[in-house]
Amino acid sequence: MGRELELKFAASGETLDALEEAYGPFTAIAMHTRYFDTPDRAFRARKWTLRLRLENGRPVCTLKTRLPDGSRGEYETESGDIVSAIPALLDQGAPEELAELVQRGLEEVCGARFTRLARLLDVPGGQVELALDRGEFTGGGRALPFTEAEAELKAGPDQALTEFGRTLAEAFSLREEPRSKLQRAMALAASPN
Repeated sequence: MGRELELKFAASGETLDALEEAYGPFTAIAMHTRYFDTPDRAFRARKWTLRLRLENGRPVCTLKTRLPDGSRGEYETESGDIVSAIPALLDQGAPEELAELVQRGLEEVCGARFTRLARLLDVPGGQVELALDRGEFTGGGRALPFTEAEAELKAGPDQALTEFGRTLAEAFSLREEPRSKLQRAMALAASPN
């Protein structure tokens, strides 16, 4: 299991341009994400994320769970089929309950398509990946454009991310985005036409 700790920031396209200029060069990654849940929304009730994402065409299945410290447990395996990936996720230490939930059946509930510009940065005390995302959420037969910046801790103590995030927010007038991509895509899927 990996541990994911990240900060998300709402950012306009112009702000992403400024971040790209300030921190570039970046590597571009085409992302196509499909989120899954049981018919009774058992993953949502547990605040878990189950997704299949194509990253420049490479399929990656991921389960994210909540950890007591506010970060997330992250289990990933390369697979083009979400159900076939479950044994590998369990082998990595994913909660055993995952197998039981999948037996209820899975359905695609929403998604996101975006281009990510990513760069690993050395920061005081650690390393952070800065990601600049532009794309759209999909759900309920609709699409909604979005832009955001993410900073994810890759090495070092949590404080390295906190300090970098504070500096980034102050320098570029960013506000933290409290909702995940899944939450925003699900809200789109649930909204009336």
